[in-house]
Amino acid sequence: MIDSRMQTFLTVCITMNFTAAARKLNITQPAVSQQIHYLEDYYKVKLFSYKSKKLRLTPKGELLRKAGTLMMNNEAELRLKMQDSPLKIKVEFGVTETIGEYAITPSLARFIREHPDISITMHVADTEELAQEIEEGKIQFALVEGYFDPTKYDSVMYRTVSFVPVCSTAHQFAKKPQFLSDLFKERLIVREPGNGTRRVFENHLALMGCKLSDFSNITEVKGMHTLPRLLEEDAGISFLYETAAADPISQGKLQRIRIDDFFAVHDFKFIWEKGSAFGNRYRDICKEIGGLRA
Repeated sequence: MIDSRMQTFLTVCITMNFTAAARKLNITQPAVSQQIHYLEDYYKVKLFSYKSKKLRLTPKGELLRKAGTLMMNNEAELRLKMQDSPLKIKVEFGVTETIGEYAITPSLARFIREHPDISITMHVADTEELAQEIEEGKIQFALVEGYFDPTKYDSVMYRTVSFVPVCSTAHQFAKKPQFLSDLFKERLIVREPGNGTRRVFENHLALMGCKLSDFSNITEVKGMHTLPRLLEEDAGISFLYETAAADPISQGKLQRIRIDDFFAVHDFKFIWEKGSAFGNRYRDICKEIGGLRA
């Protein structure tokens, strides 16, 4: 069991306010202060400091927060495992929007069919949100397309996917494009700032010494379903994961734009909290969902 003083400390880390933490824990503010002081005395360090009248974690406080969060998540997972019967196993994980829509369904369906005894909950959010949910113990692991800190998360590969330029089969180019720069005069349709797919595209552009603003016209779209519909209606061009473009291409609605100097691939990876006591279990589940073992 996690010590109540550690739970108080982690609550303060979330609220960054002793009074708010006291309300959340249903104890008094002096009790919160007393428990934090106990931990500071025990570890012989300052856990919090005030800067510009704002409560902040010290470097040692951040170290304890990471360790305490890991302990709490391990304890929560252990409690579930101790309560499990052969007919009660729960897997709670997350996926990014694109992966959930276009990449994971067949392999997840197979996993579900092969494990009728497992209860599964799948969250859909962007990579940053899923990483936060892992840290808070809301999910056990996640399958992400975005970038993550490898010092904080262990991972296993799911799939490497091509990232390709596409447009409507009805689209007419003024001149057949040969290089990426030939597309700069086209209207580019992209996801909203902060979206994982957009960030991947921007990073590949940067590797080529280019940037989003090199395109003469840009349309930003929030939500993944509108973007391919706009492409099908010949409203512009875009860059999509090949898995997301596969169906409309096979249906003759979209076509891949063949250019000589744009070759981009990106990894989809399962991630979970580094140092988790259940890391090997998560790795086995992720590999099985991904079809990476018999």
